[in-house]
Amino acid sequence: MRYYSYVAVTAEGKAIKGAVEADDEATVQDILEQRGLYPVRINPVRAFFSNSKKLLIGRKVKRIEVIEFAQNLSVMIRAGVSIMSSLSDIIETTKNPTFAEVLLDIRQNVGNGARFADAIERHDTIFPPIFVRLVRVGEETGQFEGSLAEIAGHLKKVEAVATAIKQALIYPVFAIVTTLGSLMFWMVYVLPKVIVTLKGVGGRLPLLTRGLMMASAYSRKYWYLYIIVPVMVAVLLKMLKRKESFRYHMDRIILKMPILKDLMYYRSIALFAEQMRILIRSGMTIDKSFDLVAEVIGNEVFKRSLIRVKEAVILGRLISDSLKAEKIYPVLVVRMVKIGENSGTLDNQFAFLSDHYSTKLDNFSASLGKIIEPLVIIVVGFIFAVIILGLMLPIYDMVSHIGTGGSR
Repeated sequence: MRYYSYVAVTAEGKAIKGAVEADDEATVQDILEQRGLYPVRINPVRAFFSNSKKLLIGRKVKRIEVIEFAQNLSVMIRAGVSIMSSLSDIIETTKNPTFAEVLLDIRQNVGNGARFADAIERHDTIFPPIFVRLVRVGEETGQFEGSLAEIAGHLKKVEAVATAIKQALIYPVFAIVTTLGSLMFWMVYVLPKVIVTLKGVGGRLPLLTRGLMMASAYSRKYWYLYIIVPVMVAVLLKMLKRKESFRYHMDRIILKMPILKDLMYYRSIALFAEQMRILIRSGMTIDKSFDLVAEVIGNEVFKRSLIRVKEAVILGRLISDSLKAEKIYPVLVVRMVKIGENSGTLDNQFAFLSDHYSTKLDNFSASLGKIIEPLVIIVVGFIFAVIILGLMLPIYDMVSHIGTGGSR
């Protein structure tokens, strides 16, 4: 499917413009007519802009909105309201116009006879694969509303993990930005004025002072590099991240770095356990569960590990033995999975692991500021100690010379 831009007229004669995703122009015309619009012009959007628009729409819809949608739809269907009426009511109360447009497309496809899972699969930038899979399982087993409730609960836990990561990174990012901003202000604005005074002292300035003078002159002349270089580095990293080998080596490095290692481990294990819990409870096979979890784990080291675990399980090994052989899963994970395999309560054990590592992630993110604060103070203190020392040395030399001259 691709996007088509259109110009249409309402029944009242008002001209409106918009874009819609469809297979062909005939489908676009049918969609517009179902909305009570009379198309005047329909043009296909170029592939690049079509993909860009699709990604943009996905970013405009927040995960919390998808959670509320799944929860509300589950409650309404359980109360006996038809899916078409439920979707219509949700569309009327949806404040996000982009999401309302998506839900309108879903309702039209369901009204035309499509299964709900197929209708939401068209909007894969908004509804994650696990959402589609669980809805499809619910439709096939007659537990549609139950699957929606499970999805809402699952996405809440995933959102909680993502929120914990964001909260953990707020202080470090703030500290780095403010430190670099202060350093740039000193180098570009303060030091040049002080250096003018130091040059008037005469004599040969200390090496440290001359180094600061050179750094200050360079910063004033090439100040724009402070902006261009970070942007270029960010763009370069984004391009390199498209390569699986680069992502793998970067994730390996992160898993060996202090502080970041714990943050990534807790996040990955919590997400792995939560995904496995919901998939096993929905009745999905183990091999498909591992495939799906590997795609959404967000870490290439864990992704490759999960693929190897899946292959070992297919060959007849226990999940616990396969996890233990990978060496990156904590002993607690292996032990609880083994208990689940022996007792037939694998989903309950994964639920315990999900809650346990989500709690550890929350606690770690809450204490991260206290861990990083001393490091930030040391780094900032060292930088400004060098600057102050470089400014004070010429004054100290001048006072020393005056004192020596006076004693003679």
